[in-house]
Amino acid sequence: MRSGIDSAAVDPDVRPQDDLFGHVNGRWVATTPIPEDRGRYGTFDILRETAEHHVRAIIEEVAAGSPDTGTVAAKVGDLYASFMDEPAIEALGAAPLEADLARAAAVAGPDDVVAAAARFAREGVLGFVLPFVNTDDRDPSRYVVYLEQAGIGLPDESYYREEQHEATRAAYVGHIERMLALVGWPEPAEAARRVMALETRLAAGHWDKVTNRDPVKTYTLVDRAGLAELSPGVDWDRFLDGIGARSTAFDAVVVRQPDHLRSAGVALTEEPVQVWRDWLAWHLVHAHGAYLSSAFVEEDFDFYGRTLSGVPELRERWKRGVGLVEQSLGEAVGQLYVERHFPPHAKERMVELVAHLVEAFRRSLSGVPWMGEDTRREALEKLDRFTPKIGYPEKWRDYSTLEVRAGDLLGNVRRAVAFEVDRQLAKLGGPVDRDEWFMTPQMVNAYYNPGLNEIVFPAAILQPPFFDVEADRAVNYGGIGAVIGHEIGHGFDDQGSRFDGTGTLRNWWTDEDRAAFQALADALIAQFSTFETRDAPGRKVNGALTVGENIGDLGGLTIGHSAYLISLDGAPAPEIDGLTGEQRFFMGWAQVWRGVSRRAEAERLLVLDPHSPMDLRANAARNLREFHEAFGVVEGDGMWVSPQDRVRIF
Repeated sequence: MRSGIDSAAVDPDVRPQDDLFGHVNGRWVATTPIPEDRGRYGTFDILRETAEHHVRAIIEEVAAGSPDTGTVAAKVGDLYASFMDEPAIEALGAAPLEADLARAAAVAGPDDVVAAAARFAREGVLGFVLPFVNTDDRDPSRYVVYLEQAGIGLPDESYYREEQHEATRAAYVGHIERMLALVGWPEPAEAARRVMALETRLAAGHWDKVTNRDPVKTYTLVDRAGLAELSPGVDWDRFLDGIGARSTAFDAVVVRQPDHLRSAGVALTEEPVQVWRDWLAWHLVHAHGAYLSSAFVEEDFDFYGRTLSGVPELRERWKRGVGLVEQSLGEAVGQLYVERHFPPHAKERMVELVAHLVEAFRRSLSGVPWMGEDTRREALEKLDRFTPKIGYPEKWRDYSTLEVRAGDLLGNVRRAVAFEVDRQLAKLGGPVDRDEWFMTPQMVNAYYNPGLNEIVFPAAILQPPFFDVEADRAVNYGGIGAVIGHEIGHGFDDQGSRFDGTGTLRNWWTDEDRAAFQALADALIAQFSTFETRDAPGRKVNGALTVGENIGDLGGLTIGHSAYLISLDGAPAPEIDGLTGEQRFFMGWAQVWRGVSRRAEAERLLVLDPHSPMDLRANAARNLREFHEAFGVVEGDGMWVSPQDRVRIF
């Protein structure tokens, strides 16, 4: 049996005792250039490229079969063809936006702004608030609308206030000016400055990334009267009508950041109407620029790609076209993807892996010393209620009402967004669909959904180096096993632990156990806050932002290792290529996080991404006693952490 370790990537000059990531991935990092169209590149990106090529082949094959008009196959082909028809798109220029720009120019007051923003939001334009439908955190048996802070074009509120982003702010104003000039908006330079001033005001009312991670703070349930009280400047009847919702849709609504809603409501009444016209026009062209002529596409990429992420080149058009089809008809393509690229025996092996991981977590929860019996009983009950979803959904999405017209790219984009808006709004008042997936099968990722208490693993992630049916089990448990453990761990991290086994947001912990858990989480925050990534030396990780994912990683490693031992059933692990089973397990974990990033992208992600950088995720193994024992790590080694400073939660 082969080990599953990519020996060509290993750097023998770097000891795993000093740098596990550098040892396992060093040669690969040294010899692999980042593609010109990417800000970072690694294991996930390589698998996504493979899936992208598979999806392209499916799309082109479906389109070449001359499917009947109105069928899903025809919609897939027509949507892709409308994106790939560059001569037609160039000939249109800014014409597809003219009607909406005229609507933006015609708004006469706050109520008109609300109506226009909602109408545009129905077709994919970000407004001052982002509505979405999800299960009610306090009552997961029903759906409610959530209102999320929005209204800004920079990645985060910190970009509007921190000194380190001053150059980005200046570049952003220039970008807005050039985009507005492309559509012939009056006085684009002045308009750009007004937009920046308004967005700076809106950003001042936003909560930061760390606060937004708190499911308790971000849950304020109100009725229509309460919503009106929070935002007296907003005509919510006009909003509902504009977005195409029933008049009762906001009878119960969760406001995620009440401060933003208050400040946005005041801004609606205080800012001159011309400022809001400029803002509407900017967000129209920003949202739709990628589907217009090359002048718009290049200007959009120059700021959001080159300036923000340091990416030199725009992705090839076919890749962007595949992305649009994935975004709009993802499960239609996913059904064909599964038939071709996900063999049944892969799902069978995954079922076995998940069972071992759940059992390992059960044993861990039964013995963690800091958890009392009352909390432990609820934790085990929650674990018993976990629902794993593997590969693909049991029911496929129905796209029969989505209209796709040949040769109408922007119209297709708008109709696809409106189709999804209607699909989401239709959930209100109905039973919760526990079979729904929030990722397509061809997506290389995984997730935990606290409201449904489910862990989900799409088919595309179930391949090497995460999962290899032909490889030694140690590497599989270090790869997909630890990823499974990571997602289970999210059910018990600083956010997921607020939800019980039914998916209800409630406090099921004793005060003593919550304090003990928080002390461990605080230790992890402090530890990671001292780390720098090799891709952005001198810039520290935000331990408070990344703590949930770091807890997930530590839990995944710990439980993945325990599950590996369970799978051996007492038998000794074979030595392969001079490596013990324990060593292969940790090397399997490290090769999952193989990757390298451009500095600009690394710095951007340090601000926005709740995940730690790739090298630090691999080296999180430094907290495990089992890692120290596997490689004989001793004091003075780079990966050494003294026993009293190692963080172990599960």
